[in-house]
Amino acid sequence: EIFYDHGPHIAGGPPGSPDEDGDRFIEIWNLVFMQFDRQSDGSLQPLPAPCVDTGMGLERLAAVLQGVHGNYEIDLFRHLVSKAAELTGTSDLDNKSLRVIADHIRACSFLIVDGVLPSNEGRGYVLRRIIRRAVRHLWKLGTLGDGGYFWRLVGPLCEVMGNAYPELLEKRMLVERALKAEEAAFAQTLDAGMLRLEGYLERGKGRIDGEQLFQLHDTYGCPPD
Repeated sequence: EIFYDHGPHIAGGPPGSPDEDGDRFIEIWNLVFMQFDRQSDGSLQPLPAPCVDTGMGLERLAAVLQGVHGNYEIDLFRHLVSKAAELTGTSDLDNKSLRVIADHIRACSFLIVDGVLPSNEGRGYVLRRIIRRAVRHLWKLGTLGDGGYFWRLVGPLCEVMGNAYPELLEKRMLVERALKAEEAAFAQTLDAGMLRLEGYLERGKGRIDGEQLFQLHDTYGCPPD
């Protein structure tokens, strides 16, 4: 495990120390030396071709090279976060919702480029959940409706990743259409669900029970979170 020391100005100790949970020492790389195949009786059989499996945190390494501390401070995310802030009228660039939106536009766009579309099963359902989580955070920032917002971040994503991934530029219109349609459908769901939730909370004096929560999710399509 390879850790990077971001300096004494950040709280935290090295791995294994009492204050290791601080953010000063960040793991940026992990190496696994694969040498044996463990048999059913517990014995170790040497592999015919020992190897090293390496896992590098790309954003974490970029943070080191760019002299910043967090993943969301690197150039890629700074651009997406600032565009999301501009789109939503949010002045606090450290707002966690902006980070969720910036992260999710990248994930959703590349899933669609790879041929995944929103659906109710399999990987399409995973995509749908990611889109809806991003839209929920847009809603938390006070933006919903008016033709949608999430899909408008495909352009800024293309600006920072289009050169490295030309397929993103080639399929930009497809990505925007898919995100816009999903966002519009969920916006209606969220509006209706929130009205019902507010009614439950008013009658329950700030509380809802499990049956109401299940109904909101199962009948009205609102995620429990």
